[in-house]
Amino acid sequence: MSIKDNIARVEERIQKACDRSGRKREDIQLMAVSKFQSLEAIGEAYGAGLRLFGESRVQEAKTKFGTPLPEMPDLELHCIGQLQRNKVKPALQLFSCIQSVDRNELILELANQCQRFQRSIEILLELHTGERSKTGYPNVDALACAVELVLASPLLHLRGLMTMAPYTDDPMLIRQSFKTLVGAQKILQQRFPEITFNVLSMGMSNDFELAIEEGSNLLRIGTALFKGK
Repeated sequence: MSIKDNIARVEERIQKACDRSGRKREDIQLMAVSKFQSLEAIGEAYGAGLRLFGESRVQEAKTKFGTPLPEMPDLELHCIGQLQRNKVKPALQLFSCIQSVDRNELILELANQCQRFQRSIEILLELHTGERSKTGYPNVDALACAVELVLASPLLHLRGLMTMAPYTDDPMLIRQSFKTLVGAQKILQQRFPEITFNVLSMGMSNDFELAIEEGSNLLRIGTALFKGK
């Protein structure tokens, strides 16, 4: 099946999950995870209506998106992989949002480079909720300390939180991961009313329907869009 067909199938599944959970489709963003995908495949997804894309590696993103793409003028690119401090400078030139801010040292480096180049960046804080191979803040108190650091830099714009559920066939474990992120969002919103934590980035090809049912409003989907699996 074509990428356009895959997108249609994913959209149908998203709508059904919205119907089950009483949510509106327009309240949920669909990101195409384009790591390892060619510009041709990305262009096909763009032509089918997708505008938000996610890349995990700075060098790969630079190779594909390092120069303006006139045929895709309104494409938006987010960093969704762990970002090393020595890659912050080129990341600021490529991405409009760093979703995977997972440690205080990275916040400080982002603040430093944003100040140096006088530019701002949107960020999400990553909470570790069970997937062993991934990083992230361990709990809400650690997240709160990170928020304090972010507030000290006017060029960092905190939009919300992200997580990755564990790779498992157990839907209860997956749901618990997502519930943990939603709970963290509510606590932080109470502690920091001056910030609107309105982005919950959770849900991938294998679990995005559960993520929708638990409150996600930004889905990171790659395989189901590009390979149809």
